[in-house]
Amino acid sequence: MAFGLKRGELLNWKKKIDEGEIAFLTHFWLDDRFPQCNTVTKVGCKDLKQLAEWGKRYGLKKEWIHHRADGYSHFDLLGDKEVFILKQEGMLENLLKLKKREESRS
Repeated sequence: MAFGLKRGELLNWKKKIDEGEIAFLTHFWLDDRFPQCNTVTKVGCKDLKQLAEWGKRYGLKKEWIHHRADGYSHFDLLGDKEVFILKQEGMLENLLKLKKREESRS
């Protein structure tokens, strides 16, 4: 279940994908299969070859791409891998903002 996501963030992610960019979208997420994780970052691109090459730099296998018929195929980044990749990509701030928001509600 996804939550903590603003419509504008989702639309911006889709726009970047439509333009052929590697796009990042971080949001809260709960899934019984991954009880230790409460966020996910979706990294998508319209060009699946480009997306697979991007993922390869981080040890992600092309078989792990979530293929979507609507054109918004993506990798799901979770846990330590999510933090590591976001830090390498200069995108860690997105995750830290979510964590701050979560802490302020507690």
